[in-house]
Amino acid sequence: MSSRLLDALKTRTLLGDGAMGTQLQLAGLEPGGCGEAWNVDHADRVLDIQRRYVEAGSDCLITNTFGGCRIMLDRHDNGERVKAINAAGVRIARQAFGDRKGFVLGDIGPFGGLMEPYGDIAEETVRVAFREQADALVEAGVDAIIIETQTSYEELGIGIAQAKAAGAPCVIGSMAYDVTQDRSEIRTMMGISPEEAAQFMVDAGADIVAVNCGAGVDVGWAARAVEAYRKVSGLPTMAQPNAGVPELVDMKVIYRQTPEDMVRELPDLLAAGANIVGGCCGSTPEHIKYFRKLLDQRS
Repeated sequence: MSSRLLDALKTRTLLGDGAMGTQLQLAGLEPGGCGEAWNVDHADRVLDIQRRYVEAGSDCLITNTFGGCRIMLDRHDNGERVKAINAAGVRIARQAFGDRKGFVLGDIGPFGGLMEPYGDIAEETVRVAFREQADALVEAGVDAIIIETQTSYEELGIGIAQAKAAGAPCVIGSMAYDVTQDRSEIRTMMGISPEEAAQFMVDAGADIVAVNCGAGVDVGWAARAVEAYRKVSGLPTMAQPNAGVPELVDMKVIYRQTPEDMVRELPDLLAAGANIVGGCCGSTPEHIKYFRKLLDQRS
């Protein structure tokens, strides 16, 4: 199957967007609220956020569907709106681009628990939930599906398989790593290294291997992850690092890395071979604007 996104990556580096959750909170989402439901209930606010990323220069927008599978939505009594919420997320992202060309990446995040035998969620339940969400995203017209913020092979593998089964034109696998206590390396919560993750994603059939989020994973550490990926795989890479290390201030999580600080290490990430660059937790349209400026200067 032809992919507009993969074709574009043959000729240029693409710019992703930044954080959605913190932007929703700034727009009025209460702590613990269902931000995905805003695709239907407050579409204008989601559209405003994504338009600001487009205005900052984003080539790719990730849909506001991180917690859009039935398992997650059921916790907010929104399980019966899976298709509507995911379809609206795609529609809003496409609308945000307006007359500009851009790529909409359908977001499937973790289901928020542990599968049997370690937890109480059956593997088949996760498989069905991810397929339902992937079907809704593909039907709505995404350019790719990203299975993101994953820490274990089991859930990531299910996500990739269900996105492919749904007919996604491109599938991105994205792992979340933590910097180890001695700051010598990064690994997932389950102890998986970037090299091991890259090989797993290649074997699972991902089209793009990615890194996002994680404790302490800033632009510099994302660059190291991309370098590790490229030692194992020739697939395109994507990186969405956090805006520094989070701090708890007055019961709120704060990311203090400024756009100037974050963009300072961007050349290292590009030199490592990242094909799509963007931001994760704490990043804003202003951070993305600085990324855009540097990318334009290098083109």
